[in-house]
Amino acid sequence: MSEFRRNPVFGNWIIIDTERNFSQEKHSVENGVEKSDTAYCPFCPGNESMTKPEILAFSNNPHRYPNTGDWKLRVVPNNKPILQVESAIKRQAYGIYDKMEGAGAHEIIIESPQHDLQFKNAPLEYYENAYKAAISRVRDLRNDIRFEHIFYMKKYGSHGNYPIGSHPHSQIIALPIVPKQVNEELDGALRYFNYKERCVFCDIILQEIDDGIRIIAENESFIALCPYASRYPFEVRIMPKTHKSDFDLISDAEMSALANITKTVQTKYSLVLDDCPGTILVHTAPLKKRNLSYYHWYLEIIPEIAVLGNIDKGTGLFVNPIFPEDAAKHLKG
Repeated sequence: MSEFRRNPVFGNWIIIDTERNFSQEKHSVENGVEKSDTAYCPFCPGNESMTKPEILAFSNNPHRYPNTGDWKLRVVPNNKPILQVESAIKRQAYGIYDKMEGAGAHEIIIESPQHDLQFKNAPLEYYENAYKAAISRVRDLRNDIRFEHIFYMKKYGSHGNYPIGSHPHSQIIALPIVPKQVNEELDGALRYFNYKERCVFCDIILQEIDDGIRIIAENESFIALCPYASRYPFEVRIMPKTHKSDFDLISDAEMSALANITKTVQTKYSLVLDDCPGTILVHTAPLKKRNLSYYHWYLEIIPEIAVLGNIDKGTGLFVNPIFPEDAAKHLKG
């Protein structure tokens, strides 16, 4: 059972999850079978019984039975969830401290039946299906009044020796709180809006198009750029040209355009950074703050090139070893 605990100084919540024993997550060999092999992988076809019952599945077979093979994509509850959907939200005081049960949802999007499919080599349909599933799950989880914010994350590439690390998947986590970092971004956007009566993200897009030096890709609906104040080397943001504060409000046409530009960015990464792993995050408005005029959802891609130094960890002052203008120049080719 997990538990939220609140820092009384900074006001941020952290999650204590004793079920996730990191020593059990490490790579090992059981009965002569590598845990990274498809025989073990719970995400591979034929191993459907190794996951919890599926919530959603895409298949070309209209007669397919749930939790069987012949699928293109599956969404299942995490076998080791950080948060439990069955839990109730019970806030409690403990002296000066605050805590509550780990209520929420933690789902896995198994994006392909192919265990060793590399993100950079995936077909366009793969990207489209992954975003389609993510948006479908966000729209459904939005109906649960306990949830305040939904977090979408995908890791790609080699992230160490974890048993399911190589099978392409992403995660959806529904939270009963709005994280402090999200509130800080919202507050900053609102201050800008109150001062200039314009969305800061829309203004960023207009200036970046005018400058042109940090843009690495563009299509009819999205722009991909290295942010002016990039925290990480070769960090990229994909931003919708049409103002929307909520990720799940994009149209089918925009979803296809998002898949297309994501694939384009990954192709550029593979040419410049080879097989560098990375993380994709979606920044979106909290569930109970719909259609905000001052906020603009976007997708963030962070290649895992640099390790945070002591100054980054101790002060939040990031040290980036490359100007974003130079990073964009390399990525544009």
